[in-house]
Formats: sequence, structure tokens, C-alpha cells
Amino acid sequence: MTRELHLNAFLMGVGHHEASWRLPESDPYADWDVKHFQELARIAERGKLDSVFFADSPVLNGHPGRRPAGKLEPTVLLTALAVVTERIGLIATASTSYNEPYNLARRFASIDHVSRGRAGWNIVTTAGADAARNFGLDDVPAHRDRYERAAEFVEVATKLWDSWADDAVRADKVAGVHADAGKVRAINHHGRHFRVDGPLNVPRSPQGYPLLVQAGSSEDGREFAARWAEAVFTAQQTLAEGQAFYRDLKRRTAELGRDPDSIKILPGIVPVIGDTPAEAREREAELERLISPEYARRQLAERFGLDEELLRLDEPLPVELLPTEDEIEGAKSRFTLIVDLAKRENLTVRQLIGRLGGGRGHRTFTGTPVQVADAIEEWFDGGAADGFNIMPAVLPSGLIAFVDKVLPILRERGLFRTEYTGATLREHYGLPRPANSWEPASR
Repeated sequence: MTRELHLNAFLMGVGHHEASWRLPESDPYADWDVKHFQELARIAERGKLDSVFFADSPVLNGHPGRRPAGKLEPTVLLTALAVVTERIGLIATASTSYNEPYNLARRFASIDHVSRGRAGWNIVTTAGADAARNFGLDDVPAHRDRYERAAEFVEVATKLWDSWADDAVRADKVAGVHADAGKVRAINHHGRHFRVDGPLNVPRSPQGYPLLVQAGSSEDGREFAARWAEAVFTAQQTLAEGQAFYRDLKRRTAELGRDPDSIKILPGIVPVIGDTPAEAREREAELERLISPEYARRQLAERFGLDEELLRLDEPLPVELLPTEDEIEGAKSRFTLIVDLAKRENLTVRQLIGRLGGGRGHRTFTGTPVQVADAIEEWFDGGAADGFNIMPAVLPSGLIAFVDKVLPILRERGLFRTEYTGATLREHYGLPRPANSWEPASR
């Protein structure tokens, strides 16, 4: 079979560029307007994209005085999108550090039922002491401890999703038997982090499990992804970096006995699209002019754990003052990506802020529809990606431009579907429905 791209639309407010809300076209209240997101999901479905995705963190991100900082809880939002779409996959982030397996397994099973098999869970461990303090902790748990908890969390969730056999529900009105009780089992999980008896109070859902997605590129993150993930949202700046990550994760997956094709690697790309190169550059420049450099400098200093006065806007990043990746506990891979970007291109702090304003470390690409398609094809054919996490700088206009101008080019090249061929998210990604790992007691 011809290999085809997998494309996910990463939806964030009125766009991924931090200044997008200041454009005349943008609705500054859209982050809390369900109709805005319903329309974005319909646009993405019109383009036959595999899925839409919402990031999340249990903390107020950013300074609410400077830009929209609040957001709707994404698993709630997915149910509102499910009723206005029919085929596109629906993926939401939920933390294993600040949830419990039973509640979260039930929530995603419910979304899968509501959407008839289109749910996906982006599994994160959540970095940051500010989030920890919202849950009674003084500081973020150690990086390795978070991933150990995450592994057991997913283990418990999959057991709960399997606690009902696929054919447990009989709905036999004549016999008066709704479900075969012998095919609904307790899981009796007693582990280091969790004690959960089960069974789940939701029957096994259309996909069996939601699509399992992971977004983390540290050593612990890669090991976790190789064990559990079926799609990986990642960030690399260069083709060589993308190829190295791709080879490494496929190798780790194979070493664990999984088919490397069973994990789809989707780097993020922030396309700024214009009909001509000059028009695209002007759109990019307009957004950069709207960045508040002092506010962005403060955010950058917080990420690096430095006094903001040490970051001088028109001087290079003081890399000699930065901690090493081993010395930080959160967002390790993103920290290294940003530092490497600044060093590789010898960027001043102001220039680095401009580069990060669009995608927070994801690759930003400015150009015409053909140039964007070329960039996507280069990574896809070059062994750096199975597809992409599309992150429009401005929404909805950036998503419309991608759907209406870039996708037709990719289709002409035979790289992307013209119609959906399946009904579930797993079918879009070419992945099988997981077999139930629990044999019913009656067998």
C-alpha cells in the first residue's frame, strides 16, 4: 500500500502565535466560545484530517493581563465537538500526575461512546511547580517518578477498559438479561501508586481503548512512548534532528516487541501561509511586531530559572549561565531544543523570542502553499515523520488556508487521502482495535 501522511490539527484559541489574539480578525473571547471550536473542527473534518487535538495543563498558563490565558477543559469540549462532526478524531490531553485512573478511564470511554469511536488521549505527566501547588504539593514530583506513575496509570486504565468483554452486553428482553455478569470482571490492581478494584462502570467502547498519544521527547518520555504510545506529538527544528528522533523511537518500539509501524510520529509545524513568499513574510512580520518583548523575556527567564535581567534582548542567550537538562525536572526535551536553537543560529534573546512566539519551540515555516507542501513532503519522505501536527499561527484563517491551499497539493502528489475510508480514529491512523486482554470468567 502507498504510504500516506497522517495530519492532526492542534487547535489553540485563535492561533499558536502568542500575539494572534491582537490581530483585527481575531475574537479575543474565542477561547471560551464552544461555537468557535466547533467551527474549527468542521473545517478540519472538511479537509479529511485524521484528528483535532487540544493541549491542557491544570494551571493558569501565562499572564492573564497580557494574553488569553484560560481555556475550557478539553475532555468536556470534545463531547461538544462530537455532536457536530461525524468522522474526525478527537484527542485531548489529560495528566497522569493530577488525575486518578478510574475517573479518567471512565471519561475517555464515555467520549469514545459519545463519538462512536473517535476518542484519543494525549498522556502527559505535567511539569511545573505551579501545577503541583494546585494539588497540595510543594513542588513538582521528580521526572522519573512522574513517568513511573504514568506507566502504572496507563496499565490500570487499559485493565479497566478491558474489564467488560466485548460481548458482555446481551440486552435480552425476553430472558431478562441485560449483560452477562460473568463477562464483567474486577481488575483487583494493587500497585505502588494505585489500588483499583474495578470493574469500570462503562462497557467496552467502540475502539476498545482510545488512541494513546504521548508528547515528550526526554529519555523517560521516549521509553514511555515506545511502551504505550500509538501516536507521538514531538518537536524538532531540523530534518537531521527529526530523522534521529524517528529512528530512535522506532528502534525502541521494535526492541519492546511492537511493530514500529504501530507508532506514528507527528512533529509539530507552524505554517504561516501566503500566496506569495513576500505575503507570507509580511504575515509573519505582522505577528512578530505584536509580541510584547518584555513579557516574553520574563516567560523565557522563568523557563530557564534565571533572573530576567540576565537576559538582554539584543545580546545572545547566556548559555553559560543555564542549568543542564539533568538539573531541571520539567519539560526537559523542550528546554534542550530551545537552547540548541539559540546556539545553532546564534540568536539574540529578541530573535529567540520571535522564533518561539509562533510555536514555543515547534518548527515555524513561512511560505507559499507549495513551499509548505514541499517542507512536509521532505520530512515525510526523508524518514523524519509519519505525518504532522499542524499548528496554525492564526485561527481560523490559518487552518482554512492549510485545508484549502496546501491539502490539494498534497493530494495531487498522492500523499494524503481524498476521503475518509474508516469511521474510527484508529482506522484513520491505520491501527487495529486492541484485543481484550481479559478472558471472561465464563469461558
